[in-house]
Amino acid sequence: MIEFLSMGGYAVYVWSSYFIVTAVLVFNFVYPMRALRQLQRRLVIRHRHGESAQ
Repeated sequence: MIEFLSMGGYAVYVWSSYFIVTAVLVFNFVYPMRALRQLQRRLVIRHRHGESAQ
């Protein structure tokens, strides 16, 4: 198991690559979801105040 985790001496590069890819995938999922919720809140507020959405 230790040999697998050390990746033949390239563990730092391999595991950091996995981490970076995972972080980008999480960001690509979370950021648009937050932006959508924020847009929905703004539209609800505009609708409550009787303004037209632009």
